[in-house]
Amino acid sequence: MINPVQTWKLRTQTLDFVGRPIFMGIVNVTPDSFSDGGRYFETSAAVDRALQLVADGAGILDIGGESTRPGSDGISATEELRRVIPVVTAIIEAMPKNQRVPISIDTTKPLVAAETIQAGAEIINDVSPETDSAMIRVLLETGAGYCVMHSQGSPKTMQLNPQYNNVVTDVFEILKRRRKELIAFGVEPERIAVDPGLGFGKTTEHNWELIENIEQFHNLESPLLVGHSRKKFVADTFENREIGTNFVTQKLVAKKVSVIRLHEIPQEILKEIPKTAE
Repeated sequence: MINPVQTWKLRTQTLDFVGRPIFMGIVNVTPDSFSDGGRYFETSAAVDRALQLVADGAGILDIGGESTRPGSDGISATEELRRVIPVVTAIIEAMPKNQRVPISIDTTKPLVAAETIQAGAEIINDVSPETDSAMIRVLLETGAGYCVMHSQGSPKTMQLNPQYNNVVTDVFEILKRRRKELIAFGVEPERIAVDPGLGFGKTTEHNWELIENIEQFHNLESPLLVGHSRKKFVADTFENREIGTNFVTQKLVAKKVSVIRLHEIPQEILKEIPKTAE
């Protein structure tokens, strides 16, 4: 394993992991997300939740206006923008300048990505199986940070019958190809992060195999982002999803994952992480 990448270049700033992960706090502005659908659908509730996550230690806020739970149907770009733009704008206004953290937009739509970046977001977190040409244009025009995530199929169908020859090797090679293609189109490698896509077209066994071998993805030479929080494979193994989520989080911290995407920031784990690389 090579040493993990320590920085991620975003639209107007660069994140420095300094030997420690950054926790990405999830704010679902949706009525139907699997874990907290509807709780933060109103702008005021979403802003309060975002500020609480930052107070708890989140270093990135990931705002999503469309559920990507297994079996979910998509929504229009117009509806997604109606949900996320007021929230992103209000969060930026509400965060004190000396406590602002970068905002990520969790979307597959180039129009939503472009307008949210214009509103002040720094990162595009894209769960599409492939990056289309319109999204690449957005990346080139905005200079946003971009997370490439592996998914086998769309949310509607991805869990019907996921199959791999070797899940770790297969996912690694697809992410490697996609990263290489983005760079060939002109996206700076420093702006790309990679995500193996736990729960996106994987069985419970596939997900655990990826976690046990997650350090191999450092060889892609990009920051490694992992989202496991409260997902079904956790519930399949643990009676309590939060206990299971924290168990996986501890593994990811030990394996030097750069960005860990969570619904709750685990205070006990946060206290154990050194504040510097010393």
